[in-house]
Amino acid sequence: MTGTTPGAGAATPADRELLLEAIALAHRCPPSRTAFSVGAIVVADDGAVLGRGWSRRHDSTEHAEESALAEVAAGDRHRLRAATIYTSLEPCSKRASREVTCTEHILATGIPRIVFAWSEPELFVEGRGAEILGRAGRTVIQLSDLAGAAREPNLHLLGGA
Repeated sequence: MTGTTPGAGAATPADRELLLEAIALAHRCPPSRTAFSVGAIVVADDGAVLGRGWSRRHDSTEHAEESALAEVAAGDRHRLRAATIYTSLEPCSKRASREVTCTEHILATGIPRIVFAWSEPELFVEGRGAEILGRAGRTVIQLSDLAGAAREPNLHLLGGA
């Protein structure tokens, strides 16, 4: 099933492929009992990958979207205004570990399009990232049929492993 914000563009085959790549990155996350394992990829409108990241890549409180955005070269930052971010989990709208959320980072960069698989469960915080991004006029597409794959590296948190 695919869900989008009202009036949003439809998902493409490339969206599915790139979201599956982001989900694969989530398997690189160091294990945690207090945070989800998430992967993210930032892609320019011409298909060039600007950044890849995953949770806890460089430190224990780093989120995947932060990691991917940090990889975007300074000379490419202007390209974010026409880019898409693919993330295995809905961007966070509240954090216990840092003040700036992934939703706020995305809004600050101007990224207009967000594609994700799994809605954030209320295990740690209430997830409202998709709602906030949609209200801000961003295109938000959920490929919920890929949510099971995005949950896999998090089964230890969900009582499945």
